[in-house]
Amino acid sequence: MKKVRKAIIPAAGLGTRVLPASKAVPKEMLNIVDKPAIQYLVEEAVASGIEDILIITNRGKGVIEDHFDHAYELERNLEGKKEKEAMLRSIREIAEMANVYFIRQKITKGLGHAILCGRSFVGDEPFAVLYGDDVILSEDPVTSQMIRAYEKYGCGTVGVKEVSREAVKKYCTLDVSPLEDNVMRVHNIIEKPTEEQILSLYAILGRVVLPPEVFDMLDEGVRKCGDGEFYLTDALADLGKAGKLTAVDFVGKRYDMGNKMGIMMANCEVALNHPEIGADFKAYLRELVKTF
Repeated sequence: MKKVRKAIIPAAGLGTRVLPASKAVPKEMLNIVDKPAIQYLVEEAVASGIEDILIITNRGKGVIEDHFDHAYELERNLEGKKEKEAMLRSIREIAEMANVYFIRQKITKGLGHAILCGRSFVGDEPFAVLYGDDVILSEDPVTSQMIRAYEKYGCGTVGVKEVSREAVKKYCTLDVSPLEDNVMRVHNIIEKPTEEQILSLYAILGRVVLPPEVFDMLDEGVRKCGDGEFYLTDALADLGKAGKLTAVDFVGKRYDMGNKMGIMMANCEVALNHPEIGADFKAYLRELVKTF
């Protein structure tokens, strides 16, 4: 079995749920304290052993490419200043942490189509997908948890958590049966189910690891849907029905960065644990809540 060494990060969405913040700044570049959201995804992939990362963008998102490139003028300005050494090191590490590539999804036709744009990048290897909206913080990187399941069971795997009945209608629902510990066999998936279609309260949240054979399914699905959107979950459902898909109830805290509340929760909770501002921020919050 080939090692999982490539990842795709779909980042072509318009970010309509967080307008007007995303009007000129891609939602993936909205900060969590002092780092843009997409940097957390790249760092997670690298910590999971990923070597090559493809970010799917669209028009108006060139700033993402700039972020993962060297900023020579800035670096030159910081060089030779002892008090700026740590800052300079952190800036350079962003550009050097992995091989990061970019391609545009020229037509917005859903997540399935976005992943299909990465076919030539992936080739005949297994690959991870880290959804651009989902920042998941965990001591054991969630992508690493997924890769271990892929390697053990030899088939695709999806990262899931139990959510509320209302939330599952916005995501997807899975028909699953237990394998061991927090790993389950997936039999079927329904995207955005009605109340009557709910199979369980498990929903896919932001991470999958897939075999290259999924590209044929995506290609067929995109051609059949014509001008409509093609959901990645349709191809995942086919894998499940064929007995080739598992689900991992992953360990980690997930933040929906395409949602205003998710952005605020991420900033607040990360700030509380930040080595520079954590103590001061905690004291500030204690005083602030007394005024409400």
